[in-house]
Amino acid sequence: MERLECEVAIVGGGIMGASAALHLQKLGRKVALLERGFVGAQASGVNFGNIRQQNRYLPQLPLSMRAREIWGRLEELVGEDCEFAPLGHLMVAYDEADMAKLESWAEAAAHYGLAAELIGRNALPARFPWLGRDPIGASFVAADGHANPRLVAPAFGRAARAAGAEVREHCEVTTIAKEGHHFLLEAAGGLRVRADSLLNAAGAWGDRIAAEFGEPVPLTHLGPLVGVTETVPYFLPPTVGAADGSVYVRQVRRGNIVFGGGPRTALELDERFAHVVPQRLTEQFARLRRLIPTLGHLQLIRSWSGVEGFLPDMIPVMGPSATTPGLFHAFGFCGHGFALGPAVGAVMAELIATGKSATPIADFTIARFAKS
Repeated sequence: MERLECEVAIVGGGIMGASAALHLQKLGRKVALLERGFVGAQASGVNFGNIRQQNRYLPQLPLSMRAREIWGRLEELVGEDCEFAPLGHLMVAYDEADMAKLESWAEAAAHYGLAAELIGRNALPARFPWLGRDPIGASFVAADGHANPRLVAPAFGRAARAAGAEVREHCEVTTIAKEGHHFLLEAAGGLRVRADSLLNAAGAWGDRIAAEFGEPVPLTHLGPLVGVTETVPYFLPPTVGAADGSVYVRQVRRGNIVFGGGPRTALELDERFAHVVPQRLTEQFARLRRLIPTLGHLQLIRSWSGVEGFLPDMIPVMGPSATTPGLFHAFGFCGHGFALGPAVGAVMAELIATGKSATPIADFTIARFAKS
């Protein structure tokens, strides 16, 4: 039987857990990161790869802007650029109601220091000649972009290990208890971990850990649709998406088109993966054709889904436990966590190590689900 003593145990090796491990090590804390499978194998590794500040819930903007700053120095931080491409994000509106929302959001975001350029219907063809004719306007945030999700969490995990963290893969946590001032964890293979603090970064399974400490949350579980096409000559620098969430698309330098959006699929959480519904792919290609007509005729070479956790208010759980000193949560990011992940890890590391962070996250407290 193996025993580990650490200051902070992290359950969940997605982008948030791996980023937290690295940042905690940099703050001088001894960390054990425990991941049931491979680091980055769940939602952190199978999402669309969008790095978007645009059109976020406004109180989430400080966190999003901090994340964008970290993305900008990713190679310095983890030793790899992870195909980060800050080439902008174009969000198009198909009707006046969505355009009004984009305009309102741009005005509000300006108060946070984020510039969103509004583009009218007449200007769109000259700027973006590959767009279809249906968009009536758009918003463009030049600082946004995309990255390869298959690369990012593993890069954070390797950097955390190099910084001194104990990173364990294929290490499913089977029991968690608190005794006195310490958390005791048992994991596969007979590993026992004793820690002063615990970070619940278990993604779509995070509600199960929270419930063990008297903090149930109404998390639901859905799978997104993501696909990639054959290569075509590179023509699409920015990420492009519809304001109604029906479709979003990006092109990698190799020429492949990556797409997502539309309704998500219900799933059985214990299967640990989500099925792709073929009919949804047919529907998605129709949306692609509407957005960028040339894309609707490409050959699909691969499609996939993942397991994501959603909360009713579409706002994550992030911050200290409301019931248990030393316990911290970061889960339920409602399909929006990839872009935020580097900053989520940095903020959680600060909260755990120092008790505070300059980045405001009060809106995300788990206490909002407490029964009155």
